[in-house]
Amino acid sequence: MMLRFPLLVACVPGMLVILLAWWFRKLHLSLFVRLLPGVLTVIASIILFYIGFVNIRGFEGAGYGILAFFLLPFAIVASIIASKNKGVQS
Repeated sequence: MMLRFPLLVACVPGMLVILLAWWFRKLHLSLFVRLLPGVLTVIASIILFYIGFVNIRGFEGAGYGILAFFLLPFAIVASIIASKNKGVQS
């Protein structure tokens, strides 16, 4: 339960970040705008980890830390999707 719930909670904003990065790539926006969802997710993950480790502590703080850990792969995938170049289109 301690690992499953933060994973499930991280799936909703994580999928939203991935879809947002994909949508920005589809709209052919600048690289800065396309990378913004992934970068903001990494920043949010660092802030969540800090709050859980310094302010809350205990089991609830560990839940925040695990949530932050599960948000990082979504941010990495969103950054890869955003920075991927499209091939030559015919």
